[in-house]
Amino acid sequence: MPEKRIVDPARSQYFASLGRKGALIRLARYDARELVQPALDGQQAKFERQVDPQGKLSGKERARRADAARRAHMQGLALKSVEARRRSGRLRMVVRRPR
Repeated sequence: MPEKRIVDPARSQYFASLGRKGALIRLARYDARELVQPALDGQQAKFERQVDPQGKLSGKERARRADAARRAHMQGLALKSVEARRRSGRLRMVVRRPR
């Protein structure tokens, strides 16, 4: 049977603070767009491959479809977030009555 790990919240908060500090130092030294651009390029390429695996579409059409696929992906993440907050009790549905 695997051994259970005991998580110390203070230790977790300490390491999270160290990580945030490191991220802020990195952002102070470099342009944020420069740091993020390789990830954005990779994401764009992934969605382009997803919508045009054979590479038959024009560049403009491939980009349009890739943008739609990216937006659909982000909408799916937003829906998952709402569902997780609802399950955890952090989201209350507000019902508004018509006037």
